[in-house]
Amino acid sequence: MKETVKTHSLTKEYGAIECVSRLDMEVHEGRIYGFLGPNGAGKSTTLKMLLGLARPTHGEIEIFGKRLTNRNRLGILRNIGSLIESPSYYGHLTARENLKIYQTILGLPEKNIDKALQIVRLDRQQGKKTSAYSLGMKQRLGLASALLSFPKLLILDEPTNGLDPAGIQEMRELIRSLPEQYGMTVIVSSHLLSEIDQMAEDIGIIANGRMMYQGPLNMLHETDRSKTLEEIFLSLTGKDVSL
Repeated sequence: MKETVKTHSLTKEYGAIECVSRLDMEVHEGRIYGFLGPNGAGKSTTLKMLLGLARPTHGEIEIFGKRLTNRNRLGILRNIGSLIESPSYYGHLTARENLKIYQTILGLPEKNIDKALQIVRLDRQQGKKTSAYSLGMKQRLGLASALLSFPKLLILDEPTNGLDPAGIQEMRELIRSLPEQYGMTVIVSSHLLSEIDQMAEDIGIIANGRMMYQGPLNMLHETDRSKTLEEIFLSLTGKDVSL
């Protein structure tokens, strides 16, 4: 199976602290990869390295079959959409006006705005100022901005953070539809095992910066049928998991 993302001994150190340690990550094309781990495990740091927002101390990153370097970084990033941390917008502007700024900067067709708003189900709320948006609507608008270029790879860091159960379910359904409908590969980072369990096909579990398990999610279920998925996670990470 073709790999969209592959890392080799990816390591990030901040002084004497090793946040990510010799990480070998494989994300297959057209699938949803759940990146799971306790808070502070190194998930966000890893995603920032994939996006060129943090420079690896050691190791290599391959995206779309090409080694990520300073020379080709911008060309590769044109095919990646991302939602990292909480999205921020100009509150005095409408959803459409906010997306218009991104569309203009990226030189994309204006029709992409309409399509992205439709996908995240904000097309009927696009004329409302974002200062009046609920947290769930703001998260969906963040996803719309990530989808604006209809990227080959979508990277989402804790996309359900702060959402109520209805908002979590809506975001989950949106994410699950993307590979089949638009051919995207999706990486979803979370500390919520229950969400990844309902969303992802493949999974990587990280703890203390190290990959503890990687492979199909159903294989993880089968490692020990006598244990719940939460118990397996606990045995791999040594930490409890939010449900």
